[in-house]
Amino acid sequence: MTGVLASQQLRVMIDKGHLSASAPFLDGQIQPASLDLRLGHTAYRVRASFLTGASRTVAERLSDFKMHQIDLSEGAVLEKGCVYVVPLLESLNLPAGVTGAASAKSSIGRLDLLTRIITDQGTEFDRIPEGYTGPLYVEICPQSFSVIAKTGQMLNQVIFRDGLTVIDDTELKALHAKTPVVSGDAVISEGLGFSVDLKPSDGTLVGYRAKPHTGVIDLSKLAHYAPKDFWEEVHTDEGWIILDPGAFYILVSREAIIIPPTHAAEMVPYVAMAGEFRVHYAGFFDPGFGWAAAGGAGSRGVLEVRCHEAPFVLEHGQIVGRLVYEKMDSLPEQLYGADMASNYQGQGLKLSKHFKV
Repeated sequence: MTGVLASQQLRVMIDKGHLSASAPFLDGQIQPASLDLRLGHTAYRVRASFLTGASRTVAERLSDFKMHQIDLSEGAVLEKGCVYVVPLLESLNLPAGVTGAASAKSSIGRLDLLTRIITDQGTEFDRIPEGYTGPLYVEICPQSFSVIAKTGQMLNQVIFRDGLTVIDDTELKALHAKTPVVSGDAVISEGLGFSVDLKPSDGTLVGYRAKPHTGVIDLSKLAHYAPKDFWEEVHTDEGWIILDPGAFYILVSREAIIIPPTHAAEMVPYVAMAGEFRVHYAGFFDPGFGWAAAGGAGSRGVLEVRCHEAPFVLEHGQIVGRLVYEKMDSLPEQLYGADMASNYQGQGLKLSKHFKV
């Protein structure tokens, strides 16, 4: 079989040296279908975001663009609007046939913290080619809030694919008929389409908008910050809102999403023609997300939305993104939400775990 590698297979990869690190791996790093990646000791402030290109290394590019370096050992401020590159503690020696794909972790995306994995000889962000051997780096660009980051913190995750893993629409329809993957009607076209909820069943709160001038968020402090200090509430009783250019919003999907244990999923853009906005799509959904047996009974997808050049009217029920489902190579030993400290199982509209409820 081919598919996304499960947690027990990641442990085998560690034992075989396909995954290695300059510090011992932690039990909490291994998720049902992904590995969390840890920040190293140094952040390099660079002039601009970059890809290495097919013939160069990240170290070579750093020599071109580095401005100064910051010690992360005791924690340091990464400023809003600046670009940093941080070597990770993990490195790879992938076997033939295995590729990697990375994304920001959920809490990081909800802070509007742009983080992307780059590799030596890399031509794409967040994609690790078959058989890659070498170090991993993360590019960090805080968009809405400055943050305090520290060595060992886990901002990104990576999945590993053996062969072709994505299922087509015919397979997804068959899966939905057997095991519903969404509440209500399934809009299936190059994946599972999902829409925005702007008519909540209770009250008029439909989302949050990041305030432009705030304090610093320490990534190590959980349930610590008052939402009002960083976010404006977005209310409507009309079923639509106007997105402001450049503003960042936290919204929620109308549908409750389910990822059965046999599959994982990745959030991707819907179509560029959908409107003058972008839904943050750097997100993986582990097996068991929203799964009833894992404590889910359906979970909403939190949407991280940024408007582009022009103000844009977003309507209730408008399709804003899609989930591409992938088959697992093996059933994971643990599911998302079951016997794990899963922050977003059964979620609705919710800010990152750094904020008080």
